[in-house]
Formats: sequence, structure tokens, C-alpha cells
Amino acid sequence: MQNNLRPDSFERITTKALADSFIEEQIKLIREEVGDKKVLLALSGGVDSSVVAALLAKAIGKQLYCVHVNHGLMRKYESENVIDVFQKQMDVNLIYVDATDRFLDLLKDVSDPERKRKIIGAEFINVFAEEARRLEGISYLAQGTIYPDILESVKQAEGKKAVKSHHNVGGLPEDLQFELVEPLKLLYKDEVRVVGEALGLPHGMVYRQPFPGPGLGVRCLGAITRDRLNALREADAILRDEFDKCGLAEKVWQYFVVIPDIKSVGVKDESRYEGWPAIIRAINTKDAMSATIEEIPYAVLHKIVNRIIGEVEGINRVLYDLTPKPTGTIEWE
Repeated sequence: MQNNLRPDSFERITTKALADSFIEEQIKLIREEVGDKKVLLALSGGVDSSVVAALLAKAIGKQLYCVHVNHGLMRKYESENVIDVFQKQMDVNLIYVDATDRFLDLLKDVSDPERKRKIIGAEFINVFAEEARRLEGISYLAQGTIYPDILESVKQAEGKKAVKSHHNVGGLPEDLQFELVEPLKLLYKDEVRVVGEALGLPHGMVYRQPFPGPGLGVRCLGAITRDRLNALREADAILRDEFDKCGLAEKVWQYFVVIPDIKSVGVKDESRYEGWPAIIRAINTKDAMSATIEEIPYAVLHKIVNRIIGEVEGINRVLYDLTPKPTGTIEWE
């Protein structure tokens, strides 16, 4: 399946009827292409891969094998939730791989964002290849590629630079024999959600907070260290907890924390305390091509700040990113 640009004739999926028609068409195409072969899916637990999993499960059932890779860059309790939902509740073939040390060793001292993304993407392919060799008859690799991924990765005809590369866009290495299955590649994020609901996925899964393929790796800015990564994971968990409590979780499309590789002077226990800043970002968007800033009530911000600087070791400041897209991308890296 090639990554063709979306044709002008493609009708936006805004209703259940249109989603049902899309699902029916994709099931037919998947069955025709895959036949009786097995498909390996990178299942992060995010919206895109979850919808792909549900769609493929409907089309080919137990021919689908889902692989969840814990690369050590997951949000707090993310892997545990994926196992609970997909293995225990949905009864899919789920293979769990804990590759934390493997990924973090490869990323040691790597600060360039594009290099980090490429390392993570390449290692994902390596992990999938290893898992495929343990299975018989794997012929296809399914991916949750969506249209904004393609638009931001492909250099346009007029010579504009790609915004950034995505680990789930492009072909596999030549030594691998998998064909790609990308049933959502022409859909924007809001359309993916409509399809997910039409497939009967739980509301909380369909509207789960978006999470990039490289995970916290592109939110732990610069070279990743385990201590800063742990601080990021804890600060992010606090932000999500407070958004849940005040009702912002359902209102804001994406919210997260980033921590740059810089320190500033602070005071703790009446002594000099050098720590990292935690930067809060909360945005709303319909298609991920542009984004506006969500205003967080000061009382909520104040509570988040107090919890982060009081509970997370290594952080001494909390900042609030007010930059829309454009000029800022949704993620910092």
C-alpha cells in the first residue's frame, strides 16, 4: 500500500454512516490483500493503533498479532493499561516486549530530535522482525499511519522542507519481507475517532490522549537521561491526574509536559537547588495541522505547579507554553 496523497474526491468521515461505509470498504480491501496470511501490528494503545487493531480484528480475526513494545518511554502505567484492555478485555493475540534497556542504551548521548526519532523507529522495526521470526506465516506489518503523518514527512513538490519524520511512515528495510497495511492513512485524527466509535471501541479508548510514537523520547528534550525521564513521567502523570479531576481531560485534545536539558538555580530547604523546568503544553485541534492554546484556569495551574515542584525530584520550575501551531508544532521535537 503506497502513501498516496488524499484525492480531492475523498469524502470526510463525519458521521456513523460514512464511517460504516469506510469500515466495510477497508475490511474488503484488507481481506483481499491479506488473504489467509498473518499480520503483525505495532499496538501502542493510542487512538490510531487501537482503531487499526479493532478494524483488523474485525477483518481477519486471529490472523492478527499485536505487539506492544515498552521502550521505556511510555507514560506512567501505559503498558499495564494496554495489556489490560487488549489482552484481557478484547482477547486479541498480544505479545508484550519489555525493551527498555535496549532503547535507552541506543539513545544514550543522542540529542538531535531527528536522530532520536530515526533510532526509535529503526529499533521498532528490529523488534517486530525478531517477534515475526518467532511466529510462522507473518507477511504483513500493519501501522496506524494517519494523513497528517504523511503530510509532515513528505517533501512537497514546491520544495518545502518536511516538518519532521515519523517512525510509522515509509517502507521497511530491504532485508525484511513484510508488506505494509495502513488502513487509516487517508484519515485525519477526528475521522479516526468517528471510525473508532463506529467499530464499537470504548469511548475512553477512542478519545484517549494522543501520544507520539517515540513517546516521552520527544518530550525529554535533548539527550535522554533516566533521571530526567523519570521526572518527566511523574510530572506528566500529575498533569493528567489534575486534568481528570477538574474536567479538562475531555475538553483538551492534547496536554503534556516536556522537560528540556537545562537547569536553573532554585531554593529548596533553604539551600541552593538546581533543577529542570517542567513545561506544560495544552492544545486543541481538529486535524493536527493547526492548533490553538487551551486556557487553563489559574487555580488549576497553581495546584499543578505545587504538586510538580513538591512531589517530583529534580524539578524546580513549572512553565506554561502559550504557542499555537503554527508557528510551534504540537510536540517540541
